[in-house]
Amino acid sequence: MPSSSGKLNGGLLSFVIGYAVVCCISLTIVIHLYDYLQIFTFERPLIVSAALIALPAIALSIVFAYAPFSFGYLTSFYLYTVVLGYLWLIPFSQFSYDHRATGLFALASLAGFLIPAMLINWPARPPISFTPKVMNGLLAAIVTIAIVTLAAGMYYNFRLVGLADIYQFRDQLDFPPPLRYAIGITLGALLPFAFACFVERGANIPACATLLLILGFYPITLTKTTMFAPFWLAFLWLLTSGMEARRVVILSLLIPLLVGVFVALLHYAGMISQPHLVGYFGSVNFRMIAFPSISLDVYNDFFSRHEVTHFCQISLVRSYTGCPYAEQIPAILARSYPVGSINASLLATEGIASVGTAWTPLSALLAGLVLSLGNCTSNRLPPRFVILSGGVLVQTLLNVPLSILLVTNGAAATFLLWYITPSPWLTQVRGKA
Repeated sequence: MPSSSGKLNGGLLSFVIGYAVVCCISLTIVIHLYDYLQIFTFERPLIVSAALIALPAIALSIVFAYAPFSFGYLTSFYLYTVVLGYLWLIPFSQFSYDHRATGLFALASLAGFLIPAMLINWPARPPISFTPKVMNGLLAAIVTIAIVTLAAGMYYNFRLVGLADIYQFRDQLDFPPPLRYAIGITLGALLPFAFACFVERGANIPACATLLLILGFYPITLTKTTMFAPFWLAFLWLLTSGMEARRVVILSLLIPLLVGVFVALLHYAGMISQPHLVGYFGSVNFRMIAFPSISLDVYNDFFSRHEVTHFCQISLVRSYTGCPYAEQIPAILARSYPVGSINASLLATEGIASVGTAWTPLSALLAGLVLSLGNCTSNRLPPRFVILSGGVLVQTLLNVPLSILLVTNGAAATFLLWYITPSPWLTQVRGKA
């Protein structure tokens, strides 16, 4: 899978614009199907207003047809989806805060994130080059750590329950902090890195075994993310088999969205029942794609009337400065809004909640600077390897603060692994290193 040249690609631009259209159609269906939440009001004339508001973000998307692939390209496209969705939802929102101002700040935040995340790509090389023997040993150690972590997790919790029942038991989970961090880093960084190594080196059987190992964590964590992570990585594996990296990034969201729109149309035609609609459209188009955009609407409304957190949601900051809120913000929002506990992206948490809407563009700029470290540590590596090893992280980016992404979910560990990985080792045939 070759990398991108950095030249304007008209075909790719059409791809990006087509994606925006499908995304907006999907969001319109979300508004119509989930109007019972009383967050949005569906009226057909508002579609024109939504299109006009979303147009600047769609125009900004030309950068995705020009910029070369990088980890920052991957994260930027996913956050672009969040902002595009929020701008589309603005005319339908039932909340009474200043939508015009927040829409402008959301667009500025997207631009602020894109600048460092897509432009900073300085090469970072380790002072020493690790030998194939060392890297093979590291890969074996990662798999061993994952197995030990899985066994330890089973000691504290193991329940084989369906996705519909996980919320009955998830609040009962009580892992020691070291194990909780180990599980997060293993699922977010270590096993996706191992999976990408196996795929890049042509070791398909160990790659499939790694996906099964990830799935083994589901009865422990009881999260949809863990359940779907192996299938998500397998989907990315399929897409990256010979396809150019930037198209893979776009298709990784476009294909699931298109399937969901098709399912919804079949439902409207009376060919698919409500449970089947909720099973796919509710999980993908609503929860995975639309929900991060909805969280911006909710956070903007709440913090237009309440004090910002000044980053006190971070435990270390809270221990020094205190916090105006005795509970975590998601728990407070769950009581105030009919959307449950909202774990939101860096745009909502380090942005709207921490510094207020007006300062969110600066917060997004700093976040882009931090995540540009991923560009610097991975620019020597094959694009497919970066996509696969960062595939779980980029999904998590939509739903968690940057601080949690870096530490608890292992983004910092992934950057370190990228930094020390020699590109020639990835291309060596397994068993001949």
